Amino acid sequence: MKHGWISLILFLLLAVSAIPAAAQEPSPAGPIYIVQAGDSLWDIAARFGVTIDELLAANSLNLDSLIFERQQLVIPGLEGVQGILTTQNVAFGETLASLSQHYQVSEDILARLNHITSPYEIYAGMSLVVPQAEDLQEPGPRLSLAAGQSLLELAVLNNTDPWSLAFTNAMTNTNFALPGEVLRGMGPADTGPGALPGVVTAVELTDFIQGGTSLIRVDGSDGLRLSGSVMDHPLNFFRMDEGNYVALQGVHAMTEPGTYPLTIQGSLADGTTFGFTQLIRVRADDFLYDVPLYVPPETLDPAITVPENELWNSLIVTATEQRLWDGAFSVPVDVAYAECWPSQFGSRRSYNDSGYIYFHTGLDYCGQVGFSIYAPAPGIVVYTGEMVVRGNATVIDHGWGVYTTYMHQSEILVEVGEHVETGQLIGLVGNSGRVIGPHLHFEVWVGGVTVNPLDWLAQSYP
Repeated sequence: MKHGWISLILFLLLAVSAIPAAAQEPSPAGPIYIVQAGDSLWDIAARFGVTIDELLAANSLNLDSLIFERQQLVIPGLEGVQGILTTQNVAFGETLASLSQHYQVSEDILARLNHITSPYEIYAGMSLVVPQAEDLQEPGPRLSLAAGQSLLELAVLNNTDPWSLAFTNAMTNTNFALPGEVLRGMGPADTGPGALPGVVTAVELTDFIQGGTSLIRVDGSDGLRLSGSVMDHPLNFFRMDEGNYVALQGVHAMTEPGTYPLTIQGSLADGTTFGFTQLIRVRADDFLYDVPLYVPPETLDPAITVPENELWNSLIVTATEQRLWDGAFSVPVDVAYAECWPSQFGSRRSYNDSGYIYFHTGLDYCGQVGFSIYAPAPGIVVYTGEMVVRGNATVIDHGWGVYTTYMHQSEILVEVGEHVETGQLIGLVGNSGRVIGPHLHFEVWVGGVTVNPLDWLAQSYP
């Protein structure tokens, strides 16, 4: 009987092992995307550059099929790519090569997943699709090859060898490294921006929106000297605290939505320099259209407006070193009129039956002649005077390239060089200049560009 039980057990084991492999769950023929909240089949197909029919066929679905959050879908047409697909935002300071190093995925696969035809299409804030690796190792420290330095010398200085460096950085030849190129070494993890030198530990950018104020923050070694440019405007960096630097830059309200290059350059205490350029995306805002306005023709005459604009723009270009404000700006009028705006910033305008080729450069507050105007933040008065278009006008410098201006006044109550404090009476509402009625025209300038004052009243910069 004992032998009979043994024979039965052996038979069952052999029967189980004889089950054909075809009966097992087949491996998915492609990478897997996990459905997120709000996704539709059409959105997913467009995102991965496949037709809706291909996506349906790969997942045995039809047009009437419902998908649900966390459902797994096979993405067809990506031969050689396996695993779970996820998305990561591209930080400033990354290239296709550095992203390949960081996620341990070939540049070719990254390009195919994201339909990238040129490495220059990578922009800061871009949502990048990457295969998720379970055993992803954090990249090692960043090493920068100095001019005239060989890969061997760089390796010796960092306690490694050139072949290990070449393998880590997917180089087919140890002679292919270029001066200034940032490589990854072996050692403690470094999650900083992969294409910038190790002295820069992080770069953060806020959104770039028409008429908005953008913040560029760089963390790194103390003693960095930083500069840069974006959309033809120089970036002025200022030290917040040890190893922390910020630049504030306005985005013109008429800037075409799209991508633009942003450059950050720097030098170390020993004179070593670095620089990096990457695209950023400018998004559109939703501006209003004012009713057509009719004003004296001479206030639109280029013979008057061009020299006046040149003088005005020259007043707000200097970025003084001392930041005089702290926190959000205060409303520049009495509280009863704090939310009474006949015209808001950025609204498109037509003068004397022109096309809507103009925009409103500030925020208009309701008021009658003689109503009070207050300083919204501490600053230094840098201009007072009368102009044809702007009427009686005042300009206040708050430091770091931030200015406020006040137009159409009936009376100016401050002088050039005067230091003003928040809430100080600086003038009276009037009816001077190009107006169709008494009001205060209030502007905020950042980095040589007018921005939406409501942003500065609602939040603190930086």
